[in-house]
Amino acid sequence: MTTAEAPAATRGTTAPMLDVVGVSKSFRGLKAVSTASLSVARGEIVALIGPNGAGKTTLFNLVAGALSPDQGTIRFLGADIAGERPDRVCAAGIGRTFQIVKPFADMTVLENAMVGGFRGTSDRRLARSRAERALRSLDMWLQRERPASALTLPDRKRLEVARALATEPTLLLLDEVMAGLRPTETDQMVAAFRRLNAEHGLTILLIEHVMRAVMALAQRVYVLHHGEIIASGTPQQVTTDPRVLESYLGTGATH
Repeated sequence: MTTAEAPAATRGTTAPMLDVVGVSKSFRGLKAVSTASLSVARGEIVALIGPNGAGKTTLFNLVAGALSPDQGTIRFLGADIAGERPDRVCAAGIGRTFQIVKPFADMTVLENAMVGGFRGTSDRRLARSRAERALRSLDMWLQRERPASALTLPDRKRLEVARALATEPTLLLLDEVMAGLRPTETDQMVAAFRRLNAEHGLTILLIEHVMRAVMALAQRVYVLHHGEIIASGTPQQVTTDPRVLESYLGTGATH
């Protein structure tokens, strides 16, 4: 598949759930994202990969409303969300995690998840119900009364995902939630995301360096390098693309 080419599934009469077209963002003259385009269809799991500093989290922040693009369009479920506030983007159905996990240390696991559960409501019972479903989906319900400060790194990662899930998103943005995990822990997270996608129809866009997870989860992959999408396709296609190998391993890596 050629660079920035839209997949067949997202062309024609079926509009993608998320459609990012020609988005750019600069910081003091440094272009972090440059005319990047990607799309995610309803029910897909799509990965965004690239070297450190490629602009992946910046692109996530543009979608999630933490940043406004300098140019380009971002449409979610047909509505223009470029420049919208993060709370409105969340209310529209986009949940996200953060690369650096910072749970509320003096609160329990359940209370942390309930923070997400209060999205759009002040009803404590509803927030708890949402949090319970999120924690159960990630096998964390038995830890609900533990203080977040007592959690291991893998459990803090899962709690970060649970808090995002408790907002009841249609599209979940995952920012390196498997970084630092052991292979068995990665496999457990992969299995949980597969269940959420298969059983609940959750659409997922993830940033990930752990290729074990990308190969196991993603149906399609976009590769970002120096702020530009340089390749897209299936995991097998992009991991054998000479441009991708060079961006990760350096000049001459493909010879």
